[in-house]
Amino acid sequence: MKAPDGNKLAILQALNQGGFVSGQQLGEQLGISRAAVGKHIHSLQEMGLDIFKVTGKGYCLNNNAGFLNQQAITEQYKKLGGNTANVEVQPIIDSTNSELMRRLQSDVPLTSGTVLVAEMQQAGKGRRGRVWQSPFGANLYFSYFWRLDDGLQAAMGVSIAVGLAVYDALKALYQIDVELKWPNDIYINREKLAGVLVELDGQPQGPCQLVIGIGINLHMPESVSQHIDQAWTDLSQHVQQLDKNKLAAYLCICLEQRLAQYQQSGLNEMYIRWNSLNAFAKECVELNTGHRSWRGICEGIDSQGGIRIRQDGEVKSYYGGEISLRKADK
Repeated sequence: MKAPDGNKLAILQALNQGGFVSGQQLGEQLGISRAAVGKHIHSLQEMGLDIFKVTGKGYCLNNNAGFLNQQAITEQYKKLGGNTANVEVQPIIDSTNSELMRRLQSDVPLTSGTVLVAEMQQAGKGRRGRVWQSPFGANLYFSYFWRLDDGLQAAMGVSIAVGLAVYDALKALYQIDVELKWPNDIYINREKLAGVLVELDGQPQGPCQLVIGIGINLHMPESVSQHIDQAWTDLSQHVQQLDKNKLAAYLCICLEQRLAQYQQSGLNEMYIRWNSLNAFAKECVELNTGHRSWRGICEGIDSQGGIRIRQDGEVKSYYGGEISLRKADK
């Protein structure tokens, strides 16, 4: 998917003010012809943006979630009592996680609470090398940097804490209940709403640096959804009014709270809450490592974040980011 150029971004910013804007007015602002404006509008529509035209009035953008605004996110975050997050907004990027990892590896100083959000990812990443569909302006692409001084082993259960933070934010903002699927997916009615990707950099015994990626479907275009190979949903199907900036701010504050809890006591308290939200509780599931697979009854997670599976009357815990879990076919 080709990213919008400067003129297209300027058109989007103008349309995002609300109401109708004439092609002539857009052309004068950008120093281009009305025909060129029309071509830019057409290519934006092909990217999945819902822009419509009314003769005599001009163009209007139907955008439920709005566009990202760094100042709006920061102001909302501070209203919620936050004071450590440092938010940066990028229109287009290959991947918010990849960018923060690059900064880490090039020794760019990062502080815990550095947040990078984008309107579009050209190379969005899911688990196990999968592509995360990231059309322009449609969803939330969010990465959060966090430093943990206790080593890589201590970071093993972070994705559990992050899943709970996403639950907290959606519950507080929209009063909707989601289910959590081990190790890092968020579901509504058995359909995937969001995913988490935690990437690590550090030594086994030394400080550990984490980039926590969160992707939440907000208003997924049909043209993109055909490339998704599993049941999915988006927030627009469950919520009347979406505000992407407010959601980003709530994610910041809920992540801060859950990560502080994790740093203090690990999953000692959180694993019980996670189990109450387990999407596959007491159901027959299939674990897959890529080399082998096996079935059992899902008994939730243990206090280290491992998935507990009952086979032949015996319960075992399994760990590792390369294990996938799904409901077993009958």
